[in-house]
Amino acid sequence: MQVTLNLPDELLQHFNLDQLAREILEALVVQAYQLEKITSAEVGRILDLPSRWAIDAFLKEHNAYLHYDEADLESDRETFRQLRENHSHSNS
Repeated sequence: MQVTLNLPDELLQHFNLDQLAREILEALVVQAYQLEKITSAEVGRILDLPSRWAIDAFLKEHNAYLHYDEADLESDRETFRQLRENHSHSNS
């Protein structure tokens, strides 16, 4: 999809026009990620980033960190507990 914007010249004079489209795209991607509308994998696909490390570096550079709350922690703790339990049963 292509979007056309009408921006005032006084604003545009502060930007490198060759890079403006990419900068706008990156800003929209960061915003969508922070609002949890897209995943980090989608960030990588949209911006054509070559690896998980590049995605993480991009997000860190834009102060958009991994969404991880108490519910995520509890889920991870439960998964770890189940794995530990399964491992101890398999060693018996």
